[in-house]
Amino acid sequence: MSDTDAPAAEAPLEGTDAAPDPDRELRRARRRSRRGSGRNGWRDGGKSVVGWGWEIVGWVVIALGIGVLVGTAANQFIGGVGGAILGTAAIWVSMFVPIALAFTRSVPRGLLKFRPIDVLYGIVIGGALRLAQGVLEMAAGGNGAFPSYGSLSGSWWITDLVGPVVISPLLEEFFFHAVLLIALYSALRRLMESRILAGIFAVVMASGVFVLAHALTATLSWDAVVALLLVGLVNGTLVVLTGRIWGAVLVHIMFNASFVALALVGTVLGASGGGVVLQ
Repeated sequence: MSDTDAPAAEAPLEGTDAAPDPDRELRRARRRSRRGSGRNGWRDGGKSVVGWGWEIVGWVVIALGIGVLVGTAANQFIGGVGGAILGTAAIWVSMFVPIALAFTRSVPRGLLKFRPIDVLYGIVIGGALRLAQGVLEMAAGGNGAFPSYGSLSGSWWITDLVGPVVISPLLEEFFFHAVLLIALYSALRRLMESRILAGIFAVVMASGVFVLAHALTATLSWDAVVALLLVGLVNGTLVVLTGRIWGAVLVHIMFNASFVALALVGTVLGASGGGVVLQ
């Protein structure tokens, strides 16, 4: 048979699609998967928060209650600097235990990621919250003077610097706005089947516990309560919107550090005044 007699390959009929390329389809599927997976991290649910829910909320409430009781007892029966240090340590331990238990169970996807913009969040939002606190204090009858420590003791750098500026913001944000907030969000999302409603209720509830914890360990004026509520709501919202915790931690650090800086200036100048600092 000659070459001219060989049957020609059939061309695709006009109007029909060519046979799909399996490799190209696989590449497209992978690209779609990469774009869609993990975009919202723990906020979309999944394995990383499957064990986060009402049980963890219970751990948080019980641990916080024990910490407040032990801390109050230390202040009442021991008193002085020693009682204050033991009381603060008891509350810190009561926060650390649920954090450790929850993160041993699983780490919410994306929560621990850090972005450079988190630093900007900390500086701008933390500074704005401190300014708002000052305005509230003056509205409550404050004189607008610099806060002051009066005098600086030898343990000042631990009790008034490292504690409020480093340890407390880190523990409180992980306790209230990582463990408690995410556990509430995950439980409510399963119940309501709505990310938006779950986020709103989780932020409000976590902020309420945040304020209550401070009110149980210190006497607060109404302006201090509002300032703390603002910090709780803003940081909780920041965690829900970004899916990350470090922005909230840095906001809290900036809020507390700005008070320490103002109080140092007031101490040096011999000024007196009020202020609120998260302990």
